[in-house]
Amino acid sequence: MVSRVNSGNTPPQSRPEDPGVPPTDKGKVALAAVLLLIPIVVLLWVPHYAKVEPTLLGFPFFFWYQFLWVFICSALTWTAYKLTLSARGKTTHKVGGDR
Repeated sequence: MVSRVNSGNTPPQSRPEDPGVPPTDKGKVALAAVLLLIPIVVLLWVPHYAKVEPTLLGFPFFFWYQFLWVFICSALTWTAYKLTLSARGKTTHKVGGDR
C-alpha cells in the first residue's frame, strides 16, 4: 500500500476510526509520561545530591540516594505501565498475543 504525502496545501484527510481499537484516555497517558520523566529529571539534576552528608550505614549520600532511585524508578515505571493499560481500555486480544 502506497501512502500519499500531504504537500501542505490541502488539509489532511481524516482517517475513520477503526472500530476494533478502543479509545485511549489521553489524560492517563500524559500522567504516565510525567511519571516516567520524574526520575530522568531528578537524576540529571546532579548538584542537588552531589554531597557526602548524610551518610547511611557508612555510604555517602551521593551513592545511597542513587540506589534508592532504583526502587523508586521501578515503582514509577510499574505505575506508568498500569496507567497505560487502563488508558487503553478493554481490548479483544491477549497481552503478548498476535493481533
